[in-house]
Amino acid sequence: MHALDVTSGKERKGSPVAINPPDFVALHHKHRSSLLLSNGVIYSSWSGHCDLSTYHGWVMAHDAATLKLLSVFNDSPDGSGAAFWGGGAGPAGDAQGNIYVVSANGFVNGVPTPGGFDEAVLKLTPAPNMSVVDSFTPFNKDLLNVKDYDLGSSGAVVLPDEVGSAANPNLVFTSGKEGRMYLLDRQALGGVQSGTDSKALASLPVLAQATFGSSAYFNGKMYVAPEKSPMFAFSIANAFLASSPSAQTTDTISTLAATPSISANGNTNGIVWITVGNDGGALRAYNANGLKKLYDSRELPDAPHYTFTEFTTPTIADGRVYIPTLFGIAVYGQLSTETPTVAAVTDGAAFSGDAIAPGSLISIFGSGLAPATYYASNTPLPLSIGDVSVTVNGMSAPVLFVSPHQINVQMPNGVAAGPANLVVRVHGALSAPMAVSVKPAAPSLFMGAEGQAAALNPDGSGNSLHSPAVPGSFISLFFTGQGPVDSFVEDGDAPQAGKIVRATSDVSATIGGVAADVDFAGLAPGFPGVAQLNLKIPKLATGVYRVVVTIAGQTSNAANVTISAP
Repeated sequence: MHALDVTSGKERKGSPVAINPPDFVALHHKHRSSLLLSNGVIYSSWSGHCDLSTYHGWVMAHDAATLKLLSVFNDSPDGSGAAFWGGGAGPAGDAQGNIYVVSANGFVNGVPTPGGFDEAVLKLTPAPNMSVVDSFTPFNKDLLNVKDYDLGSSGAVVLPDEVGSAANPNLVFTSGKEGRMYLLDRQALGGVQSGTDSKALASLPVLAQATFGSSAYFNGKMYVAPEKSPMFAFSIANAFLASSPSAQTTDTISTLAATPSISANGNTNGIVWITVGNDGGALRAYNANGLKKLYDSRELPDAPHYTFTEFTTPTIADGRVYIPTLFGIAVYGQLSTETPTVAAVTDGAAFSGDAIAPGSLISIFGSGLAPATYYASNTPLPLSIGDVSVTVNGMSAPVLFVSPHQINVQMPNGVAAGPANLVVRVHGALSAPMAVSVKPAAPSLFMGAEGQAAALNPDGSGNSLHSPAVPGSFISLFFTGQGPVDSFVEDGDAPQAGKIVRATSDVSATIGGVAADVDFAGLAPGFPGVAQLNLKIPKLATGVYRVVVTIAGQTSNAANVTISAP
């Protein structure tokens, strides 16, 4: 198991780890399902190689932070099979941390098991216990075994409570190779059925073909994409699943079916995305309301080439659709009709073109820089917002803010001092490179109205005419461009409260031309690209004075601080 940093592709601390718990024969097993992250635990489910040798349905739990193996579950320890094939679908989790997996055929001494956990929907308690607390086995389990109609060809979908009823608020959906759709109560799955699936809320043999992977839910509809069939939308509400589709596509899906992914703006503008094996591979998109086709990559000669790989799912993020292919990753997105133009690059505090350093905040001005205004919502800062990104010498810059005429980013720490080229990308269109000059350090003080420094007094109040500092006290100034620091901090991130990260260059400051003792210069906690300087107010008379900071021989802009002498 590998834990990779998505910004660099590098292994994270403690990664990788070998997966080899007791009684697990790695040669006889494979992992083709997705992973589940639930409450800080990574769950993986396992199958065999086309019913060869002795294999089992394993579920393994690893700590997401340390990758330590927490527990394992084997659903056929006395036999073989009952694997979790899933067709790319993995375990599902509910809000309480319970895990839902769907097993396929299993055997004891070569004979289908009369009971047990094969051909079943299983509910497991969270790690570290991972024991079966409930299950559902279809009434026609023997028929499923004989005809190889594995229930476990698809995964479970935990549904939101909005589609439940007062009696059955918590639901789970699955389907399988028989073409039957099941709707179950997560609090009472039903156990082993006999004669009929009477304990299921729905058991509908309405699909003419098999499903693989997973279905999707959006706005009161289940989207199901069987093989050799159209994709369907089935209405679901009040714990009732319709037996007839409310909509279906006009085209069909080739073998191995599809797992839908849905992008939307809240509950509006829903788009259903699938990858299919038709014509060697295609990405298709449909309006979630009515399943009218909106896009087919095979119908556009300039679309990225997609070579079909089985049991993969489109991932939609930041205005793009990402598809695993036989040869790499294909990326789809709207191309910009306007080429972005960069007119100026400045520091992000005083807006000077001569105060840019690695790790500092910078502002980019121009036209066509973004389709709209967006802000980063949390840290670490993303490398793209609204399908807008910035690179400096090919390195991605974490993004704080984008708008049609201004972008704010953090200069990557890996950019060396000297000349550099900055490029803005908007919906796939690239600006002409803008030459910028990067200094080892370039302090620039943040200021408010009328040149007032962004500074805090010892009591935490903002320094101002109405809240001055007294000589001998320490104030905290905030700036950007501190230069090298003594501890590594990821681009786009900031030290947490209590962690001290100091600037390593020589630092000095003056207030009103008088030297002020510097107690600390380094990164401010919680704010990427922002530095903090703690300095002592020298003995000065009451008044407003200009403060200037010098780091590594580079002098900052001047800002005002207010002093009130005793």
